[in-house]
Amino acid sequence: MPQNFNQVRHLQISQDQAGQRVDNFLFRELKNVPKSHIYRLLRSGQVRLNGGRIKPTRKLQAGDELRIPPVRLPDSKAPRRVPDAGREEVLASIIHEDAGLLVLSKPSGWAVHGGTGVPYGIIEALRQARDDIDYLELAHRLDRETSGCLLLAKNRDMLTALHAGLRNDGNAAVHDKFYVCLVAGQWSGGERRVELPLAAQQVEGEERMVKVDHDNGRPAESYFQLLEQFADCALMQVRITTGRMHQIRVHAQALGHPVLADRKYGDRRVNQQMRKYGLKRMFLHAARVRLKLENAPVQNKNLDFEAPLPAELETVLERLRHE
Repeated sequence: MPQNFNQVRHLQISQDQAGQRVDNFLFRELKNVPKSHIYRLLRSGQVRLNGGRIKPTRKLQAGDELRIPPVRLPDSKAPRRVPDAGREEVLASIIHEDAGLLVLSKPSGWAVHGGTGVPYGIIEALRQARDDIDYLELAHRLDRETSGCLLLAKNRDMLTALHAGLRNDGNAAVHDKFYVCLVAGQWSGGERRVELPLAAQQVEGEERMVKVDHDNGRPAESYFQLLEQFADCALMQVRITTGRMHQIRVHAQALGHPVLADRKYGDRRVNQQMRKYGLKRMFLHAARVRLKLENAPVQNKNLDFEAPLPAELETVLERLRHE
């Protein structure tokens, strides 16, 4: 792919490309361009669909004409090579693979993809380590510090089916998506259903903040259930039916029980106190995903994957239990 697009391009969307969000399409079309720059092009109206301005979340349709303005790509001619140790760590995290699907127990500290200030992520590591796979795309995202189940598609049909399932579209619906987290304080009241709409608040550097916004936020639903109570914190299971950015973290904060070691939405004083138990990363783990994909190109359309709690988080729990 050329490193500089010096002219306006007009791309006609094919049937295979239909159904993608505009921003996701541009991420793949302009692989070396920072995401922040792509969003600026969209906000400023330089990217146009059928002659009109377009929101990043708009779905492309077959026959659409997408205008992409001149874009200067970074000078590097190829994505940065992932170190051998990094590729080995990602390969070791694979918990399932078949003809159309690859599932990881993502290690904490890995971004799902590279971007501004992040030279590479899980997807780049896998593409470099598995040159036997012609097609590999993320079906969803996890925060950099969050560990656990991460699904990737090995063909376009599977990606479409996974996206439909994760959106609860039609006959393809999420059955369960469970996280485990450690939150501050004494939990009371049993299971709690949280319905608080969320909206991106602002850009701090290149990372967005999210806040509860009853006027402009998107619907978000989480179910918190106590697993184990400690003196000053609680181990929770959280089931989510929507997948908003930072959803569990912001909902937990709104309840007055922020996720421990969360540097963005957590309590700094409590986070400092938890370091004596060895907690050095955010205690949030995507423990289980169950999907039923009616339109998936596989025989077994009932998917059920679990990722064990990482050793460093198990150690924290053991220290709390023996306090």
